[in-house]
Amino acid sequence: MATADFIEAATALLGPRGFTRDPELVGPWLTDWRGRYTGKALGLASPDSTAQVAALVKLCAEHDVPIVPQGGNSGMCGGATPDDSGAAILLSLRRMNAIRRLDPQAREAVCEAGVILQTLHEAAAAEGLRFPLTLGGKGSATVGGLISTNAGGTQVLRHGSMRAQVLGIEAVLADGSVFDALTSLKKDNRGFDLKQMLIGSEGTLGIVTAATLRLLPALADRAVLWAGLGSVGDAPKLLAHAERIAGGALEGFEIMPRHSLEAVLAHVPGSRNPLAGEHAWNALIELAADRAQADALPALAQTLLESAFEAGLVEDATIAANEAQAEAFWLLRDEIAPAERALGPAMQHDISVPVASMAAFIEDTSPLVEGRFPGVRVVAFGHLGDGNVHYHVLAPEGAKPGEWERSEGKEISYFVHDLVTQWQGSISAEHGIGQLKRDELERLGDPVQLHLMRAVKQALDPRGLLNPGKLVPLAREPARP
Repeated sequence: MATADFIEAATALLGPRGFTRDPELVGPWLTDWRGRYTGKALGLASPDSTAQVAALVKLCAEHDVPIVPQGGNSGMCGGATPDDSGAAILLSLRRMNAIRRLDPQAREAVCEAGVILQTLHEAAAAEGLRFPLTLGGKGSATVGGLISTNAGGTQVLRHGSMRAQVLGIEAVLADGSVFDALTSLKKDNRGFDLKQMLIGSEGTLGIVTAATLRLLPALADRAVLWAGLGSVGDAPKLLAHAERIAGGALEGFEIMPRHSLEAVLAHVPGSRNPLAGEHAWNALIELAADRAQADALPALAQTLLESAFEAGLVEDATIAANEAQAEAFWLLRDEIAPAERALGPAMQHDISVPVASMAAFIEDTSPLVEGRFPGVRVVAFGHLGDGNVHYHVLAPEGAKPGEWERSEGKEISYFVHDLVTQWQGSISAEHGIGQLKRDELERLGDPVQLHLMRAVKQALDPRGLLNPGKLVPLAREPARP
């Protein structure tokens, strides 16, 4: 009867479009993007305003109904997928997709949680501005999801992760109250910076409904370089050289092994190797300039390339001749994950180590993993400028998808995470913890840090209704029927 009362009240609050139990409408959102987790839900709630979210959360609190917030459902760690109890509702913020305000003079935009990243890019560009965060899933990732996971992307080197882009935030807390801190202040010393606590909390402390985001002047020009390297050990030397030569113009620095490039070339029709020969490693470098520095950018790129040759840092290199070629270079980087997924099962690790250690980590740990698990192959690539390694371990030939991941694949991940911890790194660089890495965070996390996280969770969500089972749960999270 209590469940029936809740369903009736939620339907009355949100209307038939705002709350549904139709399996055909709910079903597509019950499985995570990677296909690793599938759950059940009491229903799918799709409010269209912060007021509706607040009223719904209050209703859930009254009826003890858990809430699993969901943005574009493009996360990598199962953080937006309910468990199999069917007790929770899915809370979709996709209908809340308004850009409430875009102020060219203040260079900021107030976006609701359901705004698609690509939509924000296009809106900013129409005003001669840009939002300085992008990633391969920009066509589906939402502002709320990006904030909740503190997403990174390819421009962290220069501009920082999502945390650095958020000037203000609006969120609904577990009791239905609204935390309204959308006003952007450069100086505010009234105690804790509570918005920062919500960023990266994966919906476990509050439900982000809107945010004030910083914008930058649009790029007037960019130069995209592709370099072939003899070893991954040459990459940090080239990065240091690029930082000395290009300074603040250095926007991105990505590295990938030959295997990843070959996988993309085989997977993407019409793609081409930017260089004539084959190289053990490749670096993708982007320099960017606004209008004031645009005229000097071509010469700067040429100087960087020529001086890298003279210093013996590259085996071969080229500069994209036009914007289409620049996009083609970046496509080779963005398509690595789907290209390698097409090759068969793999354990994909989103990890980070200190920037200065990244190349050595790849060099030293790859043979350890391959030696301990015969037949596997380590393929590592990523954002050298911020130490983020996408550390993929490809399954041996003939491995059965699903079965291999659940058996040897798990052991591989334990081993990789142990290595990362030994190197003073993190088991999650930019995709969050979700349910995929929750137990590993419990196993490897600093006890003091875990205690503090639990204390915050207990204070803000004492009944464990917000995204239960994700990140760090309460010490004794309430059992669900």
